[in-house]
Amino acid sequence: MKKNTYKYHEYIDTYLDGIKNNELIVGKYIKKLPAIVEKELNKNNVFIDTDKIYDTRRVIEEHSDITLFDWQLFVIGLMHCYYTDVPAAVFPEILLYMGRGAGKNKFIAELARYFTSPNYGVPRYNVDITANNEKQAKISFMDLHSSLEDNKEQMRKFYYWNLEEITSLKNGSKVEYHTSNARTKDGLRPGMVIFDEIHEYENTKGMGVYTSALGKVPYDRTIMITTNGYVRGGVLDKELEKARDILDGKEDCMGYLPLLFELDDEEEVHDKEMWNKANPSLKYLPGLKNRIQREYNNSKRDPNTYIELMTKRMNLPKTDNSTPVAEWKKIKAASEKEIPYEELKGKQCIGALDYAEITDFASVGLLFKHKGKRIWIEHTFVNHKAIKPESTRIKFPVMEMVEKGLITIIYEETIQPKHIADWFSKTREKYNIIKIVGDDFRLRYLKEEFESRGFPFETVRSGSITHAKIAPLVKSLFAEENIIWGDNPTMNWYVNNTCTEMDKKGNITYLKIEPKSRKTDGFFALIHALSKDDELKEEHNSFKIYDVYTY
Repeated sequence: MKKNTYKYHEYIDTYLDGIKNNELIVGKYIKKLPAIVEKELNKNNVFIDTDKIYDTRRVIEEHSDITLFDWQLFVIGLMHCYYTDVPAAVFPEILLYMGRGAGKNKFIAELARYFTSPNYGVPRYNVDITANNEKQAKISFMDLHSSLEDNKEQMRKFYYWNLEEITSLKNGSKVEYHTSNARTKDGLRPGMVIFDEIHEYENTKGMGVYTSALGKVPYDRTIMITTNGYVRGGVLDKELEKARDILDGKEDCMGYLPLLFELDDEEEVHDKEMWNKANPSLKYLPGLKNRIQREYNNSKRDPNTYIELMTKRMNLPKTDNSTPVAEWKKIKAASEKEIPYEELKGKQCIGALDYAEITDFASVGLLFKHKGKRIWIEHTFVNHKAIKPESTRIKFPVMEMVEKGLITIIYEETIQPKHIADWFSKTREKYNIIKIVGDDFRLRYLKEEFESRGFPFETVRSGSITHAKIAPLVKSLFAEENIIWGDNPTMNWYVNNTCTEMDKKGNITYLKIEPKSRKTDGFFALIHALSKDDELKEEHNSFKIYDVYTY
């Protein structure tokens, strides 16, 4: 055993000192990490198991081709910090958020081997590796499987393994992989749950099956490893929000260790030294750095390569070289303010609708003007065929929105005119709909139904001419946070799926970022309504609301 002459442990102190003394190139949130870690470790009831820390490194490096990096040793050190009065780790939840290629999967695989070994000393300390799909879930599992195969003569004395599970012969601990969409996992008894690439998770529903099984074994742990991705408003965004609140001192960490490796600013991608902020392993991996350099060079000519580089390598998501309609925080701001429904009763509004196909999504809504705000009440109709697992690429929790009352599933061949007309009929009982607008193609399908119910409707011009006209209003509403649609993640999704493109004359056009998996119907319904914004009167003590429904 090495004598520990450090305040905490050499692996912990060395990394913390490297951050504090600017010896490591790290982003602003890693710079805030020492304060969180030291606050927890300075508590009187904390014990740092030096022997276990050194033993973990020995076991990993002696029986694999891994030479552990400084950040990995730092994590190992913190994983062996325990409370003296309760059987619990100081940091039972860890978020490892770093750019692609950092070696997090292989590292996690070897951690799984150590914590299921007799060296750790907790019998039946099972490790469940979970991902959104089987291919991803098997990556870390197969890394460990390969490591055992490479050391077969020695390892078969301690482990039994096949392509489904790895079992410690001495203490019965197992490593298994699962997918998050499993309906049930009754009988789970994990000591550690590893969630791989949580950027693919739309919600926590599939994760709860595994986390709810924790607590049966002492010193339980949850580890999340991920790069960034293309699902917005999902699990990763919520975890990042929580992590940043902790690091900003807005929330107590409560055993949550967030390691956020990412660029601070888009311009930093042009300085290859700054790439270390997103990938702490780069200084050890010249081959990887060379690979990223080639991707960077290619990204100057190919927008798709640039998007992938920024999202996956730099952890700074970039949807397109086109400009977003609004920053994500401005989009969220529209959903964080409540709609004053009572104040809107009897107030005038403009109805609007949009859909691409009557076998897909359709969005309807009402736009109000009230107290200097625009308020948009949104609802969506979705044809059931559009969300069949075998036919959809949609990365959005549709059924969760159904439960919230924001989406209605239509179990018929098409979204028929009566469904849309019924919604407007119901809302007309509360609000003064002065007209319903949409482009000519959409209203033609609804004309007969609308006329039979006495709805005043009007065709609005779609495309670049209309977009350019109202773009300043749209920009202002988001920038000044004067647009409100209440707790409606569907609208957040719609807007985030839309970008703006400027022509040589400076005219703005709104476009869908990706044609298949991202829907924009709610945003374009809102655009139709805003094209008639000057016809709405701002009545005393009234809010402007646009109510959108998706089918």
